[in-house]
Amino acid sequence: MGLSFLQNTWLRMRWQAERLGTPGKIGFALFVFSAVFFFAAVLPRRAESSALMIKAETMQAQLKAEPARTSTSGSGIRKAVQGHEGLQVFYEFFPSFDSTPFWINEVVQSAAEHAVEISGTEYRLVREKEVKLARYEMLVPVRGKYSQVRGFIAGALRAVPPMALVDVAIKREGVDSELLDANLKFNLYLSEGPE
Repeated sequence: MGLSFLQNTWLRMRWQAERLGTPGKIGFALFVFSAVFFFAAVLPRRAESSALMIKAETMQAQLKAEPARTSTSGSGIRKAVQGHEGLQVFYEFFPSFDSTPFWINEVVQSAAEHAVEISGTEYRLVREKEVKLARYEMLVPVRGKYSQVRGFIAGALRAVPPMALVDVAIKREGVDSELLDANLKFNLYLSEGPE
């Protein structure tokens, strides 16, 4: 009796599926996918989302309370920048010119962390008149998987804040190859110091 019941149930399910037709089958599949996605991806993130919302509300409350603290304390936490002080503060962000080897070492360490092979680099120093910043142009040819190269770029920019990615040229030897060759051009901005 168990086997005939299973066969009968199977025949009824096939008959119902045939009645739905192609659009009905697609709709039913989308409904099932949505339910699985909701339980597998959305519900686990609800706790994380609520924790982030609480953290954001706390930070907003702190920001609202900060102007009250600065007005009562006499010496403000944030000082208003006036006139040429803003430009001076801007230039103070950039490291001094003699720290170049340290920053280049940071780029090399980022490459090692992400298992990216650097195959020679080219450096060029550019100084412009009436600008207190020097631009150190670095052409860095690398070889690795896409995820490794992308991780290297992100890691290098995180490790060296005064550096900017200017140009990326990527090529792959063949469709089958996982490795790619990338020519990356970075600009490292350095302070020339007071004149």
